[in-house]
Order: sequence, then structure tokens, then C-alpha cells
Amino acid sequence: MTLFGKPKYTTVRLKKKEMPDGIWTKCEGCSEVLYNKTLEESLKVCPKCNYHFTLNAYFRINSLMDKESFDEFDKDLISADPLDFKGPKTYREKLASDQSATGLKDAVITGQGTINKKKVLVAVTDSRFIMGSMGSVVGEKITRCIEQATKAKLPVIIISGSGGGARMYEGMFSLMQMAKTSAALSYHHRAGLLFISVLTNPTMAGVMASFAGLGDIIIAEPNALIGFTGPRVIEQTIRQKLPPGFQRSEFLLEHGLIDMIVQRKDMKDTLYKLIDYLG
Repeated sequence: MTLFGKPKYTTVRLKKKEMPDGIWTKCEGCSEVLYNKTLEESLKVCPKCNYHFTLNAYFRINSLMDKESFDEFDKDLISADPLDFKGPKTYREKLASDQSATGLKDAVITGQGTINKKKVLVAVTDSRFIMGSMGSVVGEKITRCIEQATKAKLPVIIISGSGGGARMYEGMFSLMQMAKTSAALSYHHRAGLLFISVLTNPTMAGVMASFAGLGDIIIAEPNALIGFTGPRVIEQTIRQKLPPGFQRSEFLLEHGLIDMIVQRKDMKDTLYKLIDYLG
């Protein structure tokens, strides 16, 4: 028997507050939870660990080009399906799916604009569209952009973010784009004109083995994965453990494959200085 009898109390159930989508992002580098508005203001670079998030093509163009200076080329070019490719998804279905998800017609944006009032032609691949892989449209748009730069006697900048290399859905038609883009850059080089290649995470396979590796100046963002095939495949092939940081920007700068590593916030001014001095 208790002195005061059974205590009386009321259970109150609190409703769990739901966090609206699109306000916070978890950093893939350090797991810090970041406010999206702050993240966009920092050009999507984590202020805690300097992790560089992947940018879509239009965001990157807007961060580099002078306001309202960019004039897009060949916006409506769309890939055909020369092999009538069929798999878990047909090629047509894959194209339609990524076009709907990204708002892009294919994996590259090309055009002309200015960087601190310096005229330049630019191509930017977008890894959201079939991993930024290079099919006939990507190769054609990049080639036309380079040829236009050669004709206008202007520098060209190609910003690569491709984990897919040549696009398997198009077979040899895709592989031909490696030679086509490289040939266009050869003519551009013979004309004594500047080509700056900017490598972002990831830049791999056929893209790296063609136009991305041919820059007069090759710049990379910090900690970008760059190479022909991934480190896991290489380790399985050679049956050896790779050195720490293998195929990352810092390792490749140390071994001479790239010329400089540039923080995203400094990219526009760096490109301007290079064009002003070399272009």
C-alpha cells in the first residue's frame, strides 16, 4: 500500500515534425548536414571538408560565364538509335528517361559567352545524363563547338564530368567520336589557339582518352577521379594494391598528368587569367 495511492498522469503523444524535402543535403565527404541555400552559395562545395559536389551543366555554366552572356549552340540535337539497342531498357527508353529527369536533350551543353568579358567557346558534359557518356550527339556538338572556336579564332574550354566514356548503346558510332573530337582539336592547335581542359569528378574512359586529355592546359577540381578505368578493375587485373589516392587529382598532379588543381570558387578567375595570358 502506497502512501498517496496510484499516481495520476496523462500520456501526451507529440506529432513528429517532418523535414520538408529539398532543404538539407548530407555531405558525401564528411556526412555533415548542409543547408541547401548555403551550399549553393558556396558553389556546392562543403565548407567543412571541401568536398566538391557534382554540378549539372547549366549550374556550372552560370557559375563561370558572365551573366546573360552565354549563347547555346545546337540545343535540339537528339541521339538516334542506330543499333536498335535492346536490353533491360531499350536505348530509346533510356534516352527518354534521362531527358525527362534532367531537362536536357543529351549529355553536353555547348555555346559561346564571356568570362570577365573575354570571349570563349565552352562545352560542359553533364554526368546526370547516361553518366555523361559520349555518343554521336555529344561528339558532334563538341566537334562543332571546337570548329566554331577555330573559325572565330577564339579559345575553347571543355569541362568534363563523364563516368561513362563512349556510349555502348551506339557501338562504333560512339567510338568514332573520340577520333572526331581529337581531330577537331588538332586543327584548333595548328591554328595556334588555346584549349583548356577542365576535369571534374569523375572524368573517365573514352572521354579522358580523347578530348579531355588533350588540353594545352589541363585543370582538375580537388579530389576528382580521373583515368581510363576505375581503380577496382585495375587492382583485379594486375593483382596488386594501388597507392593511396591513385587516380585522384592530387596524385595525378604529382605525377605530371595535369597542370594544376583549382578550387571551384577560384575557377572563373583562373580561366580568365589563362585566357588573358595565353589566348
